[in-house]
Amino acid sequence: MESFSLILAIVVVTALAFDFTNGFHDTANAMATTISTGALKPKVAVAMSAVLNLVGAFLSVEVANTISKGLVDEAGIRPEVIFAALVGAILWNLLTWLVGLPSSSSHALMGGLIGATVASAGFGAVHGDVLVTKVLIPAIAAPLVAGLAAMLATRLTYRMGGKANGKSAEKGYRAGQIASAGLVSLAHGTNDAQKTMGIITLALVAGGAVAPDSDPPLWVILSAGMAIALGTYLGGWRIIRTMGKGLTDLQPQQGFAAQTSAATVILASSHLGFSLSTTHSVSGSVMGAGLGRKGGVVRWSTATRMFVAWGLTLPAAAVVAALAEWICGFGSWGTAVVAVFLIASSAAIWKISRREVVDHTNVNDHEESGEEPSGVVTQAMAAVTPPPAGTVTEDLSATIPAPAEPAPPAKTAV
Repeated sequence: MESFSLILAIVVVTALAFDFTNGFHDTANAMATTISTGALKPKVAVAMSAVLNLVGAFLSVEVANTISKGLVDEAGIRPEVIFAALVGAILWNLLTWLVGLPSSSSHALMGGLIGATVASAGFGAVHGDVLVTKVLIPAIAAPLVAGLAAMLATRLTYRMGGKANGKSAEKGYRAGQIASAGLVSLAHGTNDAQKTMGIITLALVAGGAVAPDSDPPLWVILSAGMAIALGTYLGGWRIIRTMGKGLTDLQPQQGFAAQTSAATVILASSHLGFSLSTTHSVSGSVMGAGLGRKGGVVRWSTATRMFVAWGLTLPAAAVVAALAEWICGFGSWGTAVVAVFLIASSAAIWKISRREVVDHTNVNDHEESGEEPSGVVTQAMAAVTPPPAGTVTEDLSATIPAPAEPAPPAKTAV
């Protein structure tokens, strides 16, 4: 059994707290489209996702090894550095959850770890090649690949099912969507739960509790899986609303295509050890599915806010973590100050969130009234997309002015 110091115990508890926030922050990745299309009731959906996240945590340790052995130099890391990294990641997760933006928990953790490591040991302690090949490149490629796959899958689905009976086909797609959503949940467990396993293992190595280059112990795998499953069950309803209703309006065919495409990308990346953002993959697939349907509209104002959050995730978490590491460097009292700040900030964010409660009872009530007009990208895609067989094309009568009626003949005086 590993020997624990007080700071190491604090780091492990904080890491599990991050894993919990990761769970409710990323529930939308697996279940937002399933809930928005009505394929599953909200509480049933999050319960199913929680169980499959726990199962997925036991399937692989490749991503955990990328974090614990590849991203930073283990020799220059102290437990306080890991603690500071987790502070940056947790606060970013909570802030983006508060405003309902589906940002990447993975990149928040990566940014926090990089910022704290640089503040403690300098830039040389960060392995730049691993950062580029296994974090940054997948961050850009994942939404593009998943989006393109979902767009093509959506078009193919409408073409193949164009002559099918409406109600029976919709029922079949809902069943397929449940299966694909379960696959995304399983994939999320194989990828995101492992990040916490990796960070705890890195802390154990830094604290001298386990040997360098060790795989995550069984108790680490179990506790990380349980924490992310619990967070998933509670459900990040604010982000589920944004993902399911804020980006585009999905039909069951689109939901099935989006979930299947995202699950394929996530499982492939987990097998290769890429620290992929499931948020990027699922968001890209949802937008791709929206563009794949004739007449489908992507709300680019929401997408733009989401892209901005993606771009800020790494640097914002890194800056907060670097400041936390600087304060922790003053000794035990500095670590205590950072811990109190984390608890107080988390409590304040939760209290603010109670002003407008979003839960399973109103998650499908989209807050924006009226439709956002089609953007340039949506219009361009719609212009070159032939209408799927058997579907009704969009009514253009509202946009084409009716011909003017001839004026009645003028009356002449007798």
